[in-house]
Amino acid sequence: MLDFVNKSCANTVTLVNIVFGSLSLVSTLHGNYQSAAIFILLAVVMDGLDGRIARKFGIISDMGKQLDSLCDLVSFGVAPAILLYTQVLYSLPYSLGLIAAIFYIMCGAFRLARFNVLNISGYFVGIPITLAGAFLAPVSWFANDLPDYLIMATVVFLSVMMVSTVKVRKF
Repeated sequence: MLDFVNKSCANTVTLVNIVFGSLSLVSTLHGNYQSAAIFILLAVVMDGLDGRIARKFGIISDMGKQLDSLCDLVSFGVAPAILLYTQVLYSLPYSLGLIAAIFYIMCGAFRLARFNVLNISGYFVGIPITLAGAFLAPVSWFANDLPDYLIMATVVFLSVMMVSTVKVRKF
């Protein structure tokens, strides 16, 4: 019974991650870009907590890993891409902003799938999608002061870094 409670606790925290990612998307739809960015950062907190809870109670499971990745794709892939597209990237010519946003989501999905099958401990291959999303949320705060093409280049750079073979130490 205690094992079920512990697993439920970790999975609930994971699901709160996707709640914040979803709230970010809704905030973006309503033009509340600052709130959308804050919800992404709150999802980062939940993503860190769920892993700590799972490790502390020794309840790491394939189900939890898959659930975490699905939530991460929404909160750190779709939410920041749509936020920056809606806020800035839509105005770029030739649909470059749309292409960058979709490319970011695709690379995030690939990165999460690769993470789930590699089972490497000690380091990540490519930057984690959580890190990329956590970086893009504050970019949104300064979007009015940054050139649109710099924001697009940042989105593309982070996309490439997620699918790169760069080793990033786990902390």
